Order: sequence, then C-alpha cells, then structure tokens
Amino acid sequence: MERTTCCVVGGGPAGMMLGLLLARAGVDVTVLEKHGDFLRDFRGDTVHPSTLRLLDELGLGERFDRLPARRLTQMRMHVEGTTFVAADLRRVPGRHKYIAMVPQWDFLDLLASAAAEEPSFELRMRTAVTGLRTDAAGRVTGVTYTDRQGAPGELAADLTVACDGRDSVVRAAAGLVPRSFEVPMDVWQVKVPAPRDGRGRGQVFLSVRDGQVAATMDRGDYYQTSYLIKKGTDAQLRSHDIAWFRDRLGALLGWDGEALLAIRSWDDVKLLDVTMGRLPRWYRDGLLCIGDAAHTMSPVGGVGVNLAVQDAVAAARHLAVPLRGGRPTTTALHRIQRRREFPTTLTQRSQLTEHETLLRPALDGTLRPGHLPTPLRLLRRVPGLRMVAGYMGGVGVRPEHAPGFARRSPGGTPPERSRA
Repeated sequence: MERTTCCVVGGGPAGMMLGLLLARAGVDVTVLEKHGDFLRDFRGDTVHPSTLRLLDELGLGERFDRLPARRLTQMRMHVEGTTFVAADLRRVPGRHKYIAMVPQWDFLDLLASAAAEEPSFELRMRTAVTGLRTDAAGRVTGVTYTDRQGAPGELAADLTVACDGRDSVVRAAAGLVPRSFEVPMDVWQVKVPAPRDGRGRGQVFLSVRDGQVAATMDRGDYYQTSYLIKKGTDAQLRSHDIAWFRDRLGALLGWDGEALLAIRSWDDVKLLDVTMGRLPRWYRDGLLCIGDAAHTMSPVGGVGVNLAVQDAVAAARHLAVPLRGGRPTTTALHRIQRRREFPTTLTQRSQLTEHETLLRPALDGTLRPGHLPTPLRLLRRVPGLRMVAGYMGGVGVRPEHAPGFARRSPGGTPPERSRA
C-alpha cells in the first residue's frame, strides 16, 4: 500500500501552495493533479498584493518578478454614462501596490518548481482522484485514484486535503454539502485583441450600459474579457449568430469590428457557470477542504485565487506540527476553519451586495443614466473610499504571513531555524 503523510488533491493555487509549505516543514506531502499540465484558459490570473508579499517571504519574489506580467493599479467603471475609479491600490501598504496579471500556469509552475526542491514533496500529474478510503469508524484514511495509464490505485494518508475546486470530487465523496447562494449571472469569457489606440491599458475596466455588463483585463496583446449574461440563458443566447455577440460587445466597449472578428464562432466563447456557496463545516476526521472546495466565490473582484492561497497558508501553519507528530485532530482542523471563515464570509457578503445593487439591476436594464447605486456614488465622491476598496480587494481581511519554517532568503536558504 502506498503511503504519504498528507495527500493534497488538486494542483491549483491552494494545493500547490499548501504542498510547498508543508514540504518546507519537513512533512511528506503528495499532490495529485488530474491534468497533465497547468495550461488552462480563463483561470484566475490575478496575483494580489498580499500574495506577492507572501512570495517575498518565501524567497520567491525575484523568481516571480521574472514572469511575464502586467501591473494593475486601478479598477475603473463606466456605468450608464458615468466613468470613475472604483478601487485604487496605489496606497496599499508594502512594496506591492498593484495586482499582477500573470498566467496562472506560470504561477503554478513557479510553486511546483520551488516545492520540487524539497525532498519530502511529490507531485503526480495525470492522477485523478476517484474516491476516499475510510476505516471502520468512518475516518478518512486516504484516496483512491487512477494513474496516467488509467490503472486504479490507493494512497493512504494521515490527512487528505481537498483543493480540487468548485466541483470537488473529494468534497462530494465525503458527503459535505455546501450552502448555496443565488447569483444573477453566468459569464462568457473571450479573448479580444487589444485596441490599437491603447485605451484602457494597464487597467481593469467594468462597463455597464443598456442591460449589458462586461469586464476587461489588460493582458498585453489581448484583453481577457468577461461578458455577463442572465443566469441560465446561455443556450438561448447562443441561438443567435456570432455576429450578434460581436456587435453587442463592440457597442458596449467601443471596440472596432476588425478586432472583434477574432471571435470567429461560439467555440471561442467559453461559459463560466457561476456558483457561490460555502461549507457549514470544512472538515471531517482525516479530511480538510480549503479554497473553492470549501467556499465557491463569485468572479466579482477576482479574489478567489487570493483567498485560496491564504487558506493554504493558514492550514500549513496549523498542520505542520500535528503532521510531523501523527495525525491532526478534528480540533486542529476546526481551528483552520475558524481562522479563515470570517474573511471568506465577509468577502462573500460583499460580493452578494454587488450582485444585488449593481449586477442584477444592470442585467435587468433597470439602472438609469445618472442614477448610480449608493455605494458607487460614494466611491465616486469620496477618494478615500477608493483606497479602502483597493485595500480590501488587494489585501483583504486577515491576510496571512508565511510561517517561520517556510521562509527563505531570495537565495533560497532559511533565514534561521524556526519552529512551526
């Protein structure tokens, strides 16, 4: 029987960060990732100031700075004829006063390469978890999986951590059911070549007009564009010719038809089925859920990656000592949920408020020119609130610092021997 101390399911931001941190604590950790690489379009590509600071603490800041990135310092909105700055990160504490736009596969490759330097770390690609192992008392004792050849296998573990996303196989196998929140929208995601006139470069821009909503993020030679549609209307709207969508997107964002011809067919328009939810209990004996497996976030604000990374840091801090000495108790798992539940809940409440005050009425066409929702009127009139919005979006509530055992100098050596 194969065995590891901690089995991490899912090689996304939460899983790779947790694997790296636990390996630096000397814990035997195995990360299982079902895909053969990290190359996926339309993943969360925002790395926030609190995560950038964390990378510095881990001695990875210089490596990260070598990745291709664009820096976003402001979030601008154009709502029914009114343009204003909604969030400003230029006064966020620390040296990172921006959000870095980096392809997520580059970010994950960076974490994987750093983790591979630790002798107690193992990453298995093309390994799909199919279920959980349990003992007679119902305690989770590891996972079942299929390997890259499709052969079944089992991996015993003192602790299994579900980092396998919003459609978590592990969460379902454990019988953990999240509480769901109603959302008004789904999202079409598409790449559009950057306009030649250079408008909006280095920004995130949200445009709301005439029952349409779209957000664009500058990715250099193209804009990563999210176009919101009413929840559940994807199939109905795709009955139109693709030219209908190009015309609507061009009218909303003021883009010329030549650039929009890059959207050749509906195959170029990917659907994100937006869901929001949160587990009442993130764990059971032998199992912990973090990141999207514990709390599915709205795409509003692009904070999902940042929250997942912060979950991983908190989990590593609480788990390192128990895992080195045996298996963690449910009390230790509860402490992790208690630490991370408050910032998660507060962020979800903020997202739900934005859904109801802006996005739902925008998609319903009930927003009137010159009549901004109260929160947006305040952001427009009070500059200090834009700084607060920048801090909440870029740093968030209860940001986590790297545990002492995981810290490294830029050269890769521990600054000193630290306790967990």
